[in-house]
Amino acid sequence: MFPSAPRDSLLTDAAGLRTFFANVAARHDMRQLIFLCIGTDRSTGDSLGPWVGTMLERSGLPRVVGTLESPCDADRLADVLAALPPDAPVVAIDACLGRPESIGRYAVSEGPIRPARSVGKSFPPVGTYSVAAVVNAAGPKPYWTLQTTSLHRVLLMAEAIAEAVAAQWPEPARLNSWRSIRYNNDNLTEGT
Repeated sequence: MFPSAPRDSLLTDAAGLRTFFANVAARHDMRQLIFLCIGTDRSTGDSLGPWVGTMLERSGLPRVVGTLESPCDADRLADVLAALPPDAPVVAIDACLGRPESIGRYAVSEGPIRPARSVGKSFPPVGTYSVAAVVNAAGPKPYWTLQTTSLHRVLLMAEAIAEAVAAQWPEPARLNSWRSIRYNNDNLTEGT
């Protein structure tokens, strides 16, 4: 169904994300978890992971890998995976392509994700837990599909993931600190 997501994943909405992270929070202290936010800042659809990572990092979460400034993309992923502590619980977050009726939903699982599988790459599975956000429909040209995915949808989905995390680990989360990232008319200065 979703090439990147585990077979036993549950397809859910933003409310289901909060429930998913509540279950993770019941098992792990925030300081134990590593949030591995996979993707690149060079592709609209695949930028979901770095957006989530940036939001989580700016909210004060201590162990975030993969941000807009330092993406965990295909060039860095193998090195990042090799450097992860073997006993640390990892929440892997990535974008994926899926069925048209699943766009805007999240495949969550207590199991690993397979990064870049929808675009034909082969990386080892990663994550104790995983969230694969269905940002667009799968089709014959996955790179093109990711390039032309709505940035608005990606930002809304990234925000929903970050808010679901912050709801479970409210300290030190200060989500208002990243709200200024969002592009809107209030951020524009006259003459630009």
